[in-house]
Amino acid sequence: MPRTPFGKTRPKDNPYAVFEDVLGGWEFRVVKTYQHPSVEKNNSHARWNVYVKSPYTRGSYEGPSDMYCREIKDNGLIDLVLADDTWLEEYGT
Repeated sequence: MPRTPFGKTRPKDNPYAVFEDVLGGWEFRVVKTYQHPSVEKNNSHARWNVYVKSPYTRGSYEGPSDMYCREIKDNGLIDLVLADDTWLEEYGT
């Protein structure tokens, strides 16, 4: 099983990837993953460690905390807006 290239926790200001909902107001900053992307595909319980900013956090970030990566990846209302090159190689756009 390959190791994830995103296993080292990054600071909130230097995430591996940033996702936003298309309606605005929600932002997810991925600062760590626990499994390689090829393994995540087959695990509905795969998690990412994220900071979240929402209308309920009054402009600040909460976290980091874990959430299921499928809640971000499989949500048609959430788009990738920023990512480092390694993230784009592993996950695509």
